[in-house]
Amino acid sequence: MPGLFAHDRLAGARSRTAGQGPDLVQETLLHAVRSFGTFEGDSEAELLAWLRRLLVNNLTDFTRLYRATGKRQVAREIALGAGGPSEPGAPELSADISSPSGRAVRHEEAESIEKAMQRLPEDYRRVLVLRYENKQSFNDIGRVMHRSANAARKLWLRALERLQEELKQPP
Repeated sequence: MPGLFAHDRLAGARSRTAGQGPDLVQETLLHAVRSFGTFEGDSEAELLAWLRRLLVNNLTDFTRLYRATGKRQVAREIALGAGGPSEPGAPELSADISSPSGRAVRHEEAESIEKAMQRLPEDYRRVLVLRYENKQSFNDIGRVMHRSANAARKLWLRALERLQEELKQPP
């Protein structure tokens, strides 16, 4: 989906704020997952148009929220020197490696997801594996599972909802 989240072109120079892109993308994707049941399109082009509309709406709300404040303005940021974080006088930055406790938390999360996946019906497990591990499109998933692409998309949505419910259950 190249160019889908080209937020700088949409935002314009006056409304650009630090972190805007990641915030907008995250909010748009969360909104898309939550309201995917309302999507009525049948093609990739319609899906992209729907996602763009969500992005534009979120951009409008985001710009309205931060326009009148000094928060998160790029002009207020202090750039690191060209040498990066190792340059003398540069502030301490977090390392790219994770701590033992961080690795332990990720391991526990992976285990809880695996256990929740095992509690799902076979079709739900299969659609999630095809989508996330095999990175297949809904058209491909539909063919493999003998369904239409739209039926595969709806199955995937139900599987996500059920997985979220299972993850809320105590181990």
